[in-house]
Amino acid sequence: MAMAACLWALALPMAASAQMRIKDLVEVEGVRGNQLLGYGLVVGLNGTGDRLQNSPFTQQSLEGMLERLGVNITGLNVKTRNVAAVMVTATLPPFPRQGTRLDVSISTMGDAKSLSGGNLIATPLMGADGKIYAVAQGPVATAGYAVEGAAASVTKGVPTSGRIANGAIVEREVEFDLDSLSRVRLTLRNPDFSTANRIAAAVNQTLGGGTARSTDPATVDITVPANYQGNVAGLMTRIETLPIKPDQVARVVIDEQSGTIVMGENVRISTVAIAQGNLTVRVEETPQVSQPAPFATQGQTTLVPRTQIQVDEGQGQRVNVLEGGASLRDLVNGLNKLGATPRDIITMLQAIKAAGALHAELEVM
Repeated sequence: MAMAACLWALALPMAASAQMRIKDLVEVEGVRGNQLLGYGLVVGLNGTGDRLQNSPFTQQSLEGMLERLGVNITGLNVKTRNVAAVMVTATLPPFPRQGTRLDVSISTMGDAKSLSGGNLIATPLMGADGKIYAVAQGPVATAGYAVEGAAASVTKGVPTSGRIANGAIVEREVEFDLDSLSRVRLTLRNPDFSTANRIAAAVNQTLGGGTARSTDPATVDITVPANYQGNVAGLMTRIETLPIKPDQVARVVIDEQSGTIVMGENVRISTVAIAQGNLTVRVEETPQVSQPAPFATQGQTTLVPRTQIQVDEGQGQRVNVLEGGASLRDLVNGLNKLGATPRDIITMLQAIKAAGALHAELEVM
């Protein structure tokens, strides 16, 4: 009995590690963020702002801002380079309240060289409906810098973009009454029939049969029970921590530009033989100089070409057989035994898929 209890205790972390909470797998319909966008000016730059003659929108914005402050510079030749026109973006979180602070991102629009040391002046941030939901202002923090001299320059990171932590204040709330809902729909981040059915089964087991059902691979529809009417937040608190073992379609993702390969644990292959060989041709040019003998009356110095060519056909490579039903570990070990590089593995995976032996989706980015 003691031995069985110990084995059961050791198995619990292994079983639990394969499960995830419902809140980590789904989004609640209606509980979402909104994108905000604004146009503003960053001032206080140390000569690294926009050239006004090259950025007429910066000059117009500067003139408009000063006119609102009672300063008229229309028609004057302004040559300051301490101002930059920027786009300001932020994400309005779900259930924002007036006074909530948001992080904002700043990006230049003109030919400014750096936003380091600049200060964003009050900038309204609008939603897709054209209404103002927040106002941003504050000193811009950049992760890069640019230094230049007469004959050289050094740039690190992207000095023309930056962030303002807690730089925006919410002025308008998004109206959404969660507690008035009679039905709640959960949207899976990674749609799958099995995962959706398992979520519905776990909710029904907790709240009673018929409460939840999966309508498609991406949606679980939940009817709010009578004892949770007017308390949908409490209902979500009850079900969002339920453990679920998610399932996914076997997939291999390839990024040919960087040579990155990501394979899921469910990837399987049928019996297939693989041979990987490299044809290497090396050409070396070692020209030599030919000169006439000392004190010779005739002759001239000439350049005599010398070329050496070596061909390696990879004759030492062998054909390897991967047995049917091989797991991800077997597949990786087999490819490593071939001495294949990531670039070679990408080509071999595409060839295995073309041969019909790779039972997984092959996605090339």
